[in-house]
Amino acid sequence: MSNLIPASGGTSNFLERREDRAVYRQISSLERSKAVGLARLEQQAELEAAKAHAVGYVGQQAMQAVTMLSQMEGQLGAACPLAVTRLQGIADMTALSIAQVVADSARKIGR
Repeated sequence: MSNLIPASGGTSNFLERREDRAVYRQISSLERSKAVGLARLEQQAELEAAKAHAVGYVGQQAMQAVTMLSQMEGQLGAACPLAVTRLQGIADMTALSIAQVVADSARKIGR
């Protein structure tokens, strides 16, 4: 047996079609809202990933700068042993300043 219901031209059929259209509009609206929400979420994820890469880049550059600083400190200390203590002080202050730049950058980028 078939579950088909014959269409009649009565008022109840019109109301059912009207309700069907309303349901369809609501479902369509939900689908659009879902698509917009997913697009926003993906955009936010891309932004956060870019921030992570930016902070990582700043950190990498800082580590290279500190490495070069330490190498220079060692070479100059070997050339002039009397200046080792002063060179260490200058290198420490410079390294701390570089670390502060990394911290400031992470804070600014993370906003």
